[in-house]
Amino acid sequence: MASIFESGWKYLITNFSDFQLACLGSFFLHESVFFLSGLPFVWIERAGWLSKYKIQAKNNSPAAQDRCIGRLLLYHFGVNLPVMIFSYPVFKYMGMRSSLPLPSWNIILTQIMFYFILEDFIFYWGHRILHTKWLYKHVHSVHHEYATPFGLTSEYAHPAEILFLGFATIFGPAITGPHLITLWLWMVLRVLETVEAHSGYHFPWSPSNFFPLYGGADFHDYHHRLLYTKSGNYSSTFTYMDRIFGTDVGYRKLKALKNSEFEDNYEQKKQ
Repeated sequence: MASIFESGWKYLITNFSDFQLACLGSFFLHESVFFLSGLPFVWIERAGWLSKYKIQAKNNSPAAQDRCIGRLLLYHFGVNLPVMIFSYPVFKYMGMRSSLPLPSWNIILTQIMFYFILEDFIFYWGHRILHTKWLYKHVHSVHHEYATPFGLTSEYAHPAEILFLGFATIFGPAITGPHLITLWLWMVLRVLETVEAHSGYHFPWSPSNFFPLYGGADFHDYHHRLLYTKSGNYSSTFTYMDRIFGTDVGYRKLKALKNSEFEDNYEQKKQ
């Protein structure tokens, strides 16, 4: 298996330059993963499928979904791609490489876990700052135009917010200078995580059902449907930052109330 990966990687580095792979390759990979993972939630919502797993009863109109997609394409080509191009020298300076041999899985997984923890910490504080009155009104309110989120709304935001919170995503790789394949895997996992968190659906197979510290769709959906001053749940991936700083109190109270109502109904059915 390792030799197959190395052969495929050798083909890439032989036929494309570092710049092409790190910038254009990363952009193509991001767009592919983002839209392939996010578009199904648009179709599911429009068709009314799996509605029993939908967190909110309200649906977005097709026009609202189309507007989101149009804006995303504009932001991705107008903001994300230039950021990838202009940040390339920084990553190269910090030691990012694409050459063989590929790093071991121990190194890859250790770095990605570090990126998740660091990103979550930076994102939490940056997100709380965006919920101050002025920044919310002029910047972050764009992201909250969709009180009922769906997968693609994860990256629907004001250009200033894309740069501000995008810093949390690239800071870890920027200071560690990983192999490009590590950077790509981190990007894929981060995109899948944020799409799932904004999906608007809580399935039996959702990661939050298996990983206690993972937030997921149920955790983040609560953030979207409350007023900006009372929302809480500011973390991107995990739940412990909100727990430590008490910004998940409302969410935990609501969960406790729902669990209590479920138990009461269950007991009534037994009688």
